[in-house]
Amino acid sequence: MGEMSADAVTLDLLREARETVRSSPLGVINTPMIPWCQTTLPLNIHCNVHVKLENMQRTGSFKIRGVANQFARRPKGGHFVTMSAGNYGKSFAYASKHYGSKGKVVMPETAPVSRSILIQSFGVEVERVPTSCLMNVVNRCVQEDNMTFLHSYDDLDLIAGHASMGMEILEVTPEPDVVVVCCGGGGLLAGVAAAIKLSGCNKTRIYGVEPEGACTMYKSFIEKKPVGMDTKSIASGLAPPFAGTLPFELCQRYVEGIVLVNDEEIKAAVSTLYKSGLVVEPSGSAAFAAIVNNKIPQLEGKNVVCILSGGNIGKDELANFPD
Repeated sequence: MGEMSADAVTLDLLREARETVRSSPLGVINTPMIPWCQTTLPLNIHCNVHVKLENMQRTGSFKIRGVANQFARRPKGGHFVTMSAGNYGKSFAYASKHYGSKGKVVMPETAPVSRSILIQSFGVEVERVPTSCLMNVVNRCVQEDNMTFLHSYDDLDLIAGHASMGMEILEVTPEPDVVVVCCGGGGLLAGVAAAIKLSGCNKTRIYGVEPEGACTMYKSFIEKKPVGMDTKSIASGLAPPFAGTLPFELCQRYVEGIVLVNDEEIKAAVSTLYKSGLVVEPSGSAAFAAIVNNKIPQLEGKNVVCILSGGNIGKDELANFPD
């Protein structure tokens, strides 16, 4: 991809990506956005929350948006490698099967085995390695097997694809006061924030939410450069080993701040959402956890958009959450 800079992300680029995503043969859905008051569960928060139901997206998470734009802009029948703990790998495998390309996903050993089996069911190879070795294995595949690396969060086409969600939000709520987005490597947060701010919503405040045990973007904001750390969280999808370079630049430009939630707050959010009839995985529940635990400043009386970014959680996993 060469060196990328935040200046490359323009409203025209994002509009073009939105059309690519909307017309993608992968069948990306314009997911519903509903006022929380339409669920059966009252909440003790004094703001008007809308939830964007990306847990109902094709392949069960927002990742298919970025993947749709990545694959549309790569040669057909390529041989691609990526690294993922699950959701990106699932969308990547789904796209590989559809486009007839060969694929390989390098997964951390800590990822659920059920995720590996699912990805393999699409005809994509999986190699499980210690988290610290992920990039080494990817580099080996690129050098020795001549594969093309598709990055799961630090990629311009991917971020532009994710930005389609920001555009959809503005079609329902033209000027939201606050938008709350989970953050792992930062691809979704960067894309949504760029879409909203470049569309002229300068007053909208955008916050990223990370787990305390996997707060690479939070630390990157403090150190003013992208940093890595040993990440550990129940929200495995929000725990990549380092923050993305391009996402970091875009987040610095368009995001008001990063807030942290702990694993107990994430677990409680999964349970609350489940009681309201929404199946949302831990990574997908982080933004909601931040809102209900008053981590976001000045929400009273405001129109708030909360992204529920994914719903890939099995019955076996749900059984471990508090009632």
